[in-house]
Amino acid sequence: MSHGAGGTIMQDLIVRIILKNLGGSNAEVPLEALDDSAVIDNIVLKSDSHTVKPLFFPGGDIGRLAIAGTVNDIAVMGAVPIALTSGFIIEEGFPLSDFEKIVKSMGQTCSEAGVYIITGDTKVMERGAIEKLVVNTSGIGKRNKYLDKNIAEVKRYRSFKSRWLLDSNLRKGDKIIISGTIGDHGVALLSFREGYDFGSKIVSDVAPLNKLITDLLNVGGIVAMKDPTRGGLANTLNEWSDKSKVGITVYEDQIPIREGVVAACEMLGIDPLEVGNEGKIVIAVVSQKAEEILSALKKTEEGKNAAIIGETTDSFREVVIETEVGGKRILAPPIGDPIPRIC
Repeated sequence: MSHGAGGTIMQDLIVRIILKNLGGSNAEVPLEALDDSAVIDNIVLKSDSHTVKPLFFPGGDIGRLAIAGTVNDIAVMGAVPIALTSGFIIEEGFPLSDFEKIVKSMGQTCSEAGVYIITGDTKVMERGAIEKLVVNTSGIGKRNKYLDKNIAEVKRYRSFKSRWLLDSNLRKGDKIIISGTIGDHGVALLSFREGYDFGSKIVSDVAPLNKLITDLLNVGGIVAMKDPTRGGLANTLNEWSDKSKVGITVYEDQIPIREGVVAACEMLGIDPLEVGNEGKIVIAVVSQKAEEILSALKKTEEGKNAAIIGETTDSFREVVIETEVGGKRILAPPIGDPIPRIC
């Protein structure tokens, strides 16, 4: 299970087997970059497969998750999603009423994101071959009309050579922003799946964020964005640190986390920074534009709990978290996701 959980074990699998045998293209952002999407001939391309358990959970379902996940992975590159595909692998005996609920949810989420599914595939496998339903979504996007304006704003303050928002774009002095509370999605699924009662209802944050991202690009100054899904915030920050060759300091008391999520994680011995999210974005921005981006976020429903949580440095190459009592510790990349089957 850890081989698909988004942590260091999965990364090792990808490097040792997948990159060893695939890749080698001349794409502008190729497979080897391991960014949220690839770019070739100015087209942004992404594919996602979803095995979430349960299929229906507080705040969403596998259909909404599939659409939002693909839309967000395209949008954080600085692109506008323009078309999606969907592939269904369905277990024999799966109720048609549940299947229709999921497809209807996909349609509603597409409408919310302003994108359509235009082709796909459906297969049915014998009972026991899979667990109920697997959904694959792929998508293509085109360059956001505000991306060049955003990059021009970055160049007012520092050198910037990339044409896209990549994991390798961070430099000393950039600020790190999270668009809202972390851990909601993973803990919502875990509590619902296992029947835990943490004293408050925790709901998944799953949502398409492409329209919000467009508004932020219009403000400008963003150098990288990522949706912290498998492996959570800890994995995102470590990917940025490794690919950009910078250190990152994050401040524990600035990271927004709901009380119910904190209670759940403490009870289960889970680090909320490693828990997956499906409706949040982590943003790296030049320091001069950080407050303006934060202000723009706070004016929206999705970003009302946004916060500046850290900054980059060239004094070290790790991710370091400064605790509430003033101590410091290295925030290592997770080995795997502490809550499996959440996406």
